[in-house]
Amino acid sequence: NKLEGLKTIAVTTNGINLTRLLPRLKEAGLNAINISLDTLVPAKFEFIVRRKGTSLSSKATVLIPARMCLLYLQVNCVVMRGLNEDELLDFVDFTKDLPLDVRFIEYMPFDGKYSYFEILYGVE
Repeated sequence: NKLEGLKTIAVTTNGINLTRLLPRLKEAGLNAINISLDTLVPAKFEFIVRRKGTSLSSKATVLIPARMCLLYLQVNCVVMRGLNEDELLDFVDFTKDLPLDVRFIEYMPFDGKYSYFEILYGVE
């Protein structure tokens, strides 16, 4: 068996193709998913994933694998001032009864040389 000795096989995704790919991934041994979900608002979701007209709602990206009872499911939410910081309580409310962990991550812009502390801390 090629997977012998491996305890976890995980994937990180924005969930766009998850519905279509999940059965094959699970069959191949997938037992953990990290979903990048930064908003519960459909219009913001389209903006963040850079796909206009996506028919997949952001909430569905979480619910589909949660219902399939994978071994481990985690949602990573990058909190960004002016975009989604007003949704934190909505995330908690939405996920509180689902079999998953939510991790809120601070947005850390980086251009390859310098981080933008003035954006993060409002320094001008």
